[in-house]
Amino acid sequence: PGDGTVDIVVSDTGGGIPSSALPHIFERFYVVDPARARGPSGTGLGLSIVKHIIEAHGGTVEAKSELGTGATFRCRLVAAG
Repeated sequence: PGDGTVDIVVSDTGGGIPSSALPHIFERFYVVDPARARGPSGTGLGLSIVKHIIEAHGGTVEAKSELGTGATFRCRLVAAG
């Protein structure tokens, strides 16, 4: 973004994440209502691990989503050098 940081942005076009779940998705073992899943549900560890790794490197991670339009995840890290 021009401020000495690097953004990694991942977006999807899935069903989205309910606004009530967004504050919790980076918590260990948190799983959004399994009844909404199209396939096998996860363990609730993936986003927690992402947050831990990004923060261990001095970065931040955030998620934005609207039901029916998918989700966008942004990891911001300090650029090397």
